Amino acid sequence: MKIGQKPELPGALAQTGLAKQAKSPPSAAEGAAKDAAVAAASPAGVPVTVSLAARALDQTQRSTADFDASKVKAVRTAIEKGTFSVDAEAIADKLLSNAQEILSRSRG
Repeated sequence: MKIGQKPELPGALAQTGLAKQAKSPPSAAEGAAKDAAVAAASPAGVPVTVSLAARALDQTQRSTADFDASKVKAVRTAIEKGTFSVDAEAIADKLLSNAQEILSRSRG
């Protein structure tokens, strides 16, 4: 196969020698240079299939109720000022309730 030619076979990766590169880990500098060269030489428009599980993780489909941005900002400010206090009893209670929930699910 020549450089710039699109592979016609599904197993063309093994034929190009790219599989050999993946087996022997290069140094960090060599790996970055090779990755950049491979990305530049890769043909554009390669079809990609995204699984349903991956789509479920898509950040754009998250609701805005996943977290309270103002609360995050307030906690961050309190940590920076050194005024943030941790309620160890509340954390322990939540940890125990989560453990009980996990155990009850695993027991069926």
